[in-house]
Amino acid sequence: MSKVAAPGSSSLWRPLRVSTFRDLLLADFASDVGTFMQNVGAAWLMVSLGAGPIYVALTHTASSLPYFLLALPAGSAGDIVDRRKLILLTESWMTGVALLLVVVTIAGFMSPWLLLVLTFALSAGDAFETPTWGAILPELVPKEDLAPASALNGIEFNLARAVGPALAGVVIAAAGVATAFVANFVSFFGVILVVARWKRPLRKQTAPPETLTGATVAAVRYVRHSPAILTVVLRTGMVMFFSSALFALLPTVARSVNRTAIGYGLLLGCFGAGAIVGALIMQRARSRWSTEVIVSAGVVILGLVIAATAGLYRLSTLAPVMLVAGAAWVTFISLVNALVQNLAPDWVRARVLAIFILVYQGSFALGSVAWGALAQRAGIRAALVCAGIGTIGTVVLAFFARLPDSTADLTPWNHWRMPVVVRDVGVDLDQGPVLVTIKYSVIRGREAEFVDAMHHYARIRRRDGAYRWGIFRDTEAEDRYLEIFLVNSWAEHLRQHERQTEADRKLELRLVDYVAGEPEVHHLIYTYSKET
Repeated sequence: MSKVAAPGSSSLWRPLRVSTFRDLLLADFASDVGTFMQNVGAAWLMVSLGAGPIYVALTHTASSLPYFLLALPAGSAGDIVDRRKLILLTESWMTGVALLLVVVTIAGFMSPWLLLVLTFALSAGDAFETPTWGAILPELVPKEDLAPASALNGIEFNLARAVGPALAGVVIAAAGVATAFVANFVSFFGVILVVARWKRPLRKQTAPPETLTGATVAAVRYVRHSPAILTVVLRTGMVMFFSSALFALLPTVARSVNRTAIGYGLLLGCFGAGAIVGALIMQRARSRWSTEVIVSAGVVILGLVIAATAGLYRLSTLAPVMLVAGAAWVTFISLVNALVQNLAPDWVRARVLAIFILVYQGSFALGSVAWGALAQRAGIRAALVCAGIGTIGTVVLAFFARLPDSTADLTPWNHWRMPVVVRDVGVDLDQGPVLVTIKYSVIRGREAEFVDAMHHYARIRRRDGAYRWGIFRDTEAEDRYLEIFLVNSWAEHLRQHERQTEADRKLELRLVDYVAGEPEVHHLIYTYSKET
């Protein structure tokens, strides 16, 4: 099924017209190259220190564990504090850790455990920054340019993955591990300079600020009651679980066809080059086909490549297959990333991205362990074939959980009358729970349609803050219905007023067609005796 292209959707380079995005992309490329150099340097230094294989493996654990531990609080922080300041803070933290890594290495005081601690600290800064970094993308480029901007980010990352390790090998051989760490230290300054110069528009906020715990609960609640976001997260998690076999088993496959590290580097380089080709093709495809068609095609191709890898025994045949894998991979990951960013309003975007990252990383880690265990028992070839078939099989989910082809207008639509508090009552922000009741007079003959629409509206109430909801019919007046919902606190209800969007307006206008007159709204707050 074809679709009309969004303005500029056929141009991969359109987002580069935005100077801040362009400068950040270049600075992030330099920073990612430095990160890959640091990773290679850390692994090489660990071996040089005479540490056993367990310490080398723990280096990867120290790099990935912060993403599991910090994803949700990082996303919450990215929504309740100034995102520009948060990025500057995390970049400064990583710069400080990188400098300490350089000093300790040059001074000769490095030990395996100290290297693990510093690696964890460096990765913690990156993990805390990642949701916020993704959340600022819609602030930098127009909505229709999110997919190409995401694709350009994918190209940047894959180029850095190809350049960084190769450059690290040359630098370490010529000047030592400390020099690679120095390069990583210097690479942070470009991002800091660009972000410091960025004039981010100030957000006007009238509702009380959220706490870190409350913001995290709100994020989980929002995703739980957002079917479109749940669909993207579910599909991504399933694809990541099966396709992780390619990344987990590729080093072993490369070693079986070429005993040197050059072969593995060549395959990674082909994967990165394929990602660039895939980004170019994807932009043309978006002007002709729906998101579902393009993503499903990319997943099927990726599954075929994984299965095909099991039957290839030469570097000359594996290299072009990795080229195709890179193209299919970036098509999938760029579009689902853009979807998540477009489906979340600004107030919760970093938190939704944090949950997406958590599922993404968790599925990848779980899949890597599962396919590694299967390869140990049944052999690498059998594991790759099963993983390839499983990857292709995830396309079946399109029949039950189809990806949205367009995104809703998430512009805030705060039309509710702010509740008037009687002076003598006095309500504290933390006081609650709050009971909101709305009395409707429904037009005769439209009752069934009204109740159906209200049950759809319940999802919006729960998504934006209600922890309990109900619709009741008055036994004494057949046209009278009462909607009730409970919110944890007065502050949370005030925030609820700011969370409705233009997309919610359509459903509310539908409700108006079934109702006679203006609904009657009341706010009641729980009271208790001090003696109890």
